[in-house]
Amino acid sequence: MAKYLVIVESPAKVKTIKKFLGSDYEVMASNGHVRDLPKSRMGIDVEHDYEPKYITIRGKGDILAALRKAEKKAKTVYLATDPDREGEAISWHLAAALKLDEKKQRRITFNEITKNAVKESLKHARAIDMDLVDAQQTRRILDRMVGYRISPLLWQKVKRGLSAGRVQSVALRMIGDREDEINAFIPEEYWTLDAELTAKGERKPLTAKFYGKSKKMTVTSQKQADEILRRLQDAEYVVEDVKKSSRTKKAPLPFTTSTLQQEAANVLNFSTQKTMRLAQQLYEGVELQDAGTVALITYLRTDSTRISEEADQMVRGYIENEFGKEFVAGKSAGTAGGRNVQDAHEAIRPTDVGRTPFAVKNSLSRDLFRLYQLIWKRFVASRMKAAVYETTTVQVKAADYRFTISASRVTFEGFRYIYTDSEDTQEKDNVITGSIEPGMKLTLKSIDPQQHFTKPPAHYTEASLVRALEEQGIGRPSTYAPTITTILARRYVTKENKNLYMTELGEVVNSIMKEAFPSIVDVTFTANMESLLDSIGDGKVYWKTVVENFYPDLDEAVKEAEKTLEKITIEDEVTDVVCEECGRHMVIKYGPHGRFLACPGFPECRNTKPYLEKIGVPCPKCGRDLVIRKTKKGRRYYGCENNPECDFMSWQRPAKQACPKCGGYMVERGSKIVCADKVCGYICNK
Repeated sequence: MAKYLVIVESPAKVKTIKKFLGSDYEVMASNGHVRDLPKSRMGIDVEHDYEPKYITIRGKGDILAALRKAEKKAKTVYLATDPDREGEAISWHLAAALKLDEKKQRRITFNEITKNAVKESLKHARAIDMDLVDAQQTRRILDRMVGYRISPLLWQKVKRGLSAGRVQSVALRMIGDREDEINAFIPEEYWTLDAELTAKGERKPLTAKFYGKSKKMTVTSQKQADEILRRLQDAEYVVEDVKKSSRTKKAPLPFTTSTLQQEAANVLNFSTQKTMRLAQQLYEGVELQDAGTVALITYLRTDSTRISEEADQMVRGYIENEFGKEFVAGKSAGTAGGRNVQDAHEAIRPTDVGRTPFAVKNSLSRDLFRLYQLIWKRFVASRMKAAVYETTTVQVKAADYRFTISASRVTFEGFRYIYTDSEDTQEKDNVITGSIEPGMKLTLKSIDPQQHFTKPPAHYTEASLVRALEEQGIGRPSTYAPTITTILARRYVTKENKNLYMTELGEVVNSIMKEAFPSIVDVTFTANMESLLDSIGDGKVYWKTVVENFYPDLDEAVKEAEKTLEKITIEDEVTDVVCEECGRHMVIKYGPHGRFLACPGFPECRNTKPYLEKIGVPCPKCGRDLVIRKTKKGRRYYGCENNPECDFMSWQRPAKQACPKCGGYMVERGSKIVCADKVCGYICNK
């Protein structure tokens, strides 16, 4: 009979951890939270010192009964929930729900699910850290207050089903502010004058960029550009100065939650939600051939770039063996100080650097493999030496003007031997192979005057929004993905080609929040609140002080908004589809599974039908419109609106033009358009 009970959050961890502990240990899962605030009401007694009223989550009765049964037989109960504030709070709720004796319960944490880490955690068992619990409890209470006081107001003034959130509303405002910047932006004209020059001993022409005279000049009109070209018409191009220097690019730090989400979005095109779901699987354990269930990475919710001494030695040894001693970075590499580092976590890294992506590839799905490979390469690169570049800057004089030629080449790959990040914009245009000296004459091949206009700030993507939230100090690693997922699910924001755009509904909600609750959506206020939560976790601030200072102002703002805000009506989008039941034009509605068509005559007419989005391309078989459809498993494809009479379908988006070679239909693949007939094989640019 087991003497000790270990309770973890996820059933996936049970199998992994059971392998490390002997028969004296029983490992069971709580399946996440077991207690929470009730859904039917706010659950916080504002009249009696803001006491929260927790209840057992529906459906957790059987799990708690099994845990109680096991707990009675155990000498000690180890609460091994996740190593963060939320995990600490779950342990506290478990202890309360199971009515554990304080002498019998012990809290253990580990940042990686490996034999050494789990066994070592048992040696450092401790009491539940109530400061961390209070920090998480405060976050939950503040979020509940905002959600349960403001959301009903949105239902009353706009429509049912809307929600407001302490962090999501700030994220929505940031997206709205960016769109306001874009809309207010006035483009300014400028011209570039790139000269193609040939030099003796160089195989390829060199691109020289127009600089100006003694100071850098911005060419702002065609008239100015034409005048410069006139003066350059018979000019001699002479090398005035050549400067050679060396620069280094430091190896990247290992991943934090935020940087992993950003890089996975930029490199792998993963949403933040998908990245966290896959990382969770890699952390909890995956089934490997000949090894059983193995956890491949450390804990995935972290602000820290620190790694353990043991892991540091392990990766340095690996680099020396695989690439050579000259690639191993000095001891100071790979470390960085930072604010808001949550607890004493490590960065996200492989649990065993010797378990290479190639070694586990056959055991992982394609997406799991790609994410693991990204994490593994970034970690190894973080302990490699900097990349070294030789840079050459050439100043060329022509008439009264100057041009500059910039070139660089890698003299030592360093970390770039295995890892190149999404922001690597290394200059690749010019490669100087010969010797260019001052006084050398260059031959002008051509000058290319190009008109440009300054561009507005870019729309937020999931990756850039995560970066902005982190830089502003809003939210924490565990909140980024749920925040973005929520504003997309509520249809406040839509995503097109990675960019996030505010919808009409989002604009209405954002406008109400800015007018009625300016402090809630104030970036600085929200960042300061995060600092207060950190102070609660550090034991410096009493949690109820924060709550009692927050709620009265919120309550007053809600009551004022109820009196002053006018009701806003958002009209449903009318389509050209006619309801066959009553003849009205059907409108687009939103349900749990996305958009659908409904009759505006509800409740008299309850007719609904699927909404099929047309792509503006005729069906190659029958000429009707092609629409976006989904399989039962949710995979998107393109089919005829006349289905099932017409059975045309394509996994790739069909293009408007027919193949000029065979007359068949073509499909879009990235920047190319290719013939769907593989035998034909015709390819062209979009």
